[in-house]
Amino acid sequence: MIAVGVAAAFVAVDRLPRGDAITPTLQLGGPFSLTAPDGRVVTDRDFRGKWLIIYFGYTYCPDACPTALSDITAALEQLGPLADKVQPLFITVDPDRDTPEVMADYAGSFDPRFLGLRGTAEETAAVAAEFRVTYAVRKLGHDAYAIDHSSYIYVMNPDGAFAKLLTGDLPGHQLADELRQLIR
Repeated sequence: MIAVGVAAAFVAVDRLPRGDAITPTLQLGGPFSLTAPDGRVVTDRDFRGKWLIIYFGYTYCPDACPTALSDITAALEQLGPLADKVQPLFITVDPDRDTPEVMADYAGSFDPRFLGLRGTAEETAAVAAEFRVTYAVRKLGHDAYAIDHSSYIYVMNPDGAFAKLLTGDLPGHQLADELRQLIR
């Protein structure tokens, strides 16, 4: 089972007003090594030259994840040719259930450009700590569980540096506007 990903010191990030963005004064992100659905290990360095849109969640998520991934998909569509400069990543916080096959199907169902990444529980905790993602397993009974998790969209520039943090409920057209301003 997955442990809580980040210490309480980072919870303040979770208290942003809806729709707000944080500028690069925060230090978020860092090196990571995770597995793609095809079994290859990818690192943050593999994405140099692309703007990264990173969302942490899990495939059994009933609301936040599908909404955020749909909004990211809408933003990519609205970006038109600029979307070629962007790589969307969906990183699971539930590696126990989110197998490579599940990740491929789920991420690809939103947009074929999405790459679903997973790691061991330890790798997941490490990447979550780098991005200050909070997550915790909540038992539902009868061996069922949900995962409470923060819901932010992380934008990293082509050099791999943190560019912007956006709330996960940002509508696709606003996300496209934010990305357009950064990419140009």
